Amino acid sequence: MKVAIVGASGAVGQEFLRVLAERNFPMDDLVLFGSERSAGTRYTFRGREYEVQLLRHGDLFRDVDIVFTSAGAGTSKEFAEDITRYGAVMIDNSSAFRMDDDVPLVVPECNAEDALNRPRGIIANPNCTTIMMVVVLQPLENLSHIRRIHVASYQSASGAGAAAMAELQQQYSEILADKPVTVEKFPHQLAYNVIPQIDVFQPNGYTKEEMKMFNETRKIMHSDVKCSAMCVRVSSLRAHSESVWIETERPISVEEARQAIAAAPGVTLQDDPDNLIYPMPMDTAGKDDVYVGRIRKDLADDCGLTFWLSGDQIRKGAALNAVQIAEYLIKVGNVK
Repeated sequence: MKVAIVGASGAVGQEFLRVLAERNFPMDDLVLFGSERSAGTRYTFRGREYEVQLLRHGDLFRDVDIVFTSAGAGTSKEFAEDITRYGAVMIDNSSAFRMDDDVPLVVPECNAEDALNRPRGIIANPNCTTIMMVVVLQPLENLSHIRRIHVASYQSASGAGAAAMAELQQQYSEILADKPVTVEKFPHQLAYNVIPQIDVFQPNGYTKEEMKMFNETRKIMHSDVKCSAMCVRVSSLRAHSESVWIETERPISVEEARQAIAAAPGVTLQDDPDNLIYPMPMDTAGKDDVYVGRIRKDLADDCGLTFWLSGDQIRKGAALNAVQIAEYLIKVGNVK
């Protein structure tokens, strides 16, 4: 088994290396690719040093079985044919192919089998906020069909990449030193602030991030559910959180929901408000699971539930989900 990572020097690329090592992913060889800026950089994986190669057109992927890509939608579109030409499975972390009819959009806890039907050799990794939400929604959907979702996300700097995380830390230092604040990776200063915009605005007033949650949720869950989202950037460094309200066909009790979530794969129930126990990004950063708490009935809807979740955007929201897709393909013998 030969694995490649495209975008190896980025935040998600680095997380791929950590996750593959931690999970003892079954592989015999590894090759790393990057831009001109990162080519030549060396990383250690399982005690061996690997050098990042320049990504270029040609036969670089001839002997590769699985390729994890996280270098942006433009790069994914440009190099998809090169990557898949000789049968490699491309698991793409960008938005390039997510809504293409002939590309499965997969969260293994919800729709792993969709990964088996990939006419173009590409499997898309969903948006981070969508991944974390649907992992929690699936056990509730199994109890009663979810008709509507309202969600407000509280997304950390990590969602904008490693440079954005560094900028947030720099902003706090500059403020404390009474220096001018650097604002390059966000539309406004993020330190001591929240920004009610992630990605660009669409004609309907929603941002692309918010529309991703609407469209991707329906595709992953094979559902007619409608999702209205408000995505907000907050000044935490890593791990996203979400407040979620759902309306189901029949009322689901709080106890039913707790039991279903507690038993679901990829989810940890952390719901003890009497003792002030609920998920927070400080605690969920670096963890694999999505943590859920504050489960309660929606006072405005007899068929409604509301809950809070938090999870690591770089792990389950990106690298871990992609690796889990690959693990599933290996388990069922569906790699070239």
